[in-house]
Amino acid sequence: MSGVSGWIRCVAAAFFLLNLQVGCDQSGANPVVVYVSVDEQVARPILAAFTERTGIPVRPLFDTEATKTTGLANRLRRESGRPRADVFWSSEPFEVERLAADEMLAVATHPELSDHPAAWRRADDRWFAFAGRGRVLVYDPEVLSPDEVPDRWTALVESRFRDAIVMADPRFGTTRGHLGAMSVYWSRVAMPGYYAAWLEGLAENGVRMLPGGNAATVDAVARGEAVLGLTDTDDVVAANARGLRVKAVAPRHGLDEEAGGGTLVIPNAAGIISGGPNPVGAVELLAFLASAEVEARLYASSSRNIPLAHPEVVIDPADRIREPLDVGIAEIAGSMDAAVAMAMSKLDPERIRRLRTPGPGRSLDGADVIEETTE
Repeated sequence: MSGVSGWIRCVAAAFFLLNLQVGCDQSGANPVVVYVSVDEQVARPILAAFTERTGIPVRPLFDTEATKTTGLANRLRRESGRPRADVFWSSEPFEVERLAADEMLAVATHPELSDHPAAWRRADDRWFAFAGRGRVLVYDPEVLSPDEVPDRWTALVESRFRDAIVMADPRFGTTRGHLGAMSVYWSRVAMPGYYAAWLEGLAENGVRMLPGGNAATVDAVARGEAVLGLTDTDDVVAANARGLRVKAVAPRHGLDEEAGGGTLVIPNAAGIISGGPNPVGAVELLAFLASAEVEARLYASSSRNIPLAHPEVVIDPADRIREPLDVGIAEIAGSMDAAVAMAMSKLDPERIRRLRTPGPGRSLDGADVIEETTE
């Protein structure tokens, strides 16, 4: 019996220790699950700093380079009946706005969010924006001198850039939002159909869409496979850090005299998932992400995101975006699907080939025209 009773005492002691350990875990803060569409090497130190500051653990799920924000947003929609995430943090605000419009993001209330600038938050506080990138052209200064670089996006249709331009697949990432912004702005300040005509010019110039995103666009220019590439400031910064000889220029969308026709600014944006398992921890993380500290951390990171919501953050004056493009985030979010669909149609490689094929006349959409013949 002594052997049996000793075994029972050992089991009881083990059970007590197990309960003690579980009890310690349960007494701590519940983890915040965050879906992150920001480069992992940039986001992880910021999330670690939040845990160190608050004691709240964070469980991140990162996107893939191929699908970026779009993939995680679609996952959130699939999980809407039973959300698994508490916070969505994206490196671009347009898909975040679409989730907010569908009320998949909750209204956030926190003392540290009360003074966040109106320009960088949704009117109903379903998302908050901070630190962003500028949309730019990348070029090799030994191939193209600075005075030859276009100072307007419309100049990309000039014949001197024939077979010289690359861009990322616009169905994903920031290229998607940029095309939406162009379609909105040019329809407003130029005329309806201006964006379509610009795409037609790009097709005539043989623009190439690359599958690897903005980073692949920069690499193609650095390797000499293209003269110009549509990309973001952070990808050029990352390329320079790798020793690549490329520079960026921010062309205007409008004429010099047109106010608000400058650079498209693409901020980070974050919001709380409606019905998520940890709303208390979620709002704490959101307030931290929208803080001046995080804007400073993002600027100091490899992304060199430019502070937007907290002007007190000290940065190099050369990094300031002097004149942002005057197009609202909601406007872009509502127009980008149609803009991308048009781009995919007009910039289709087979269509571009047909545009260049000698022969009988062509229709305006690039389809071959079959001439009627008489027997």
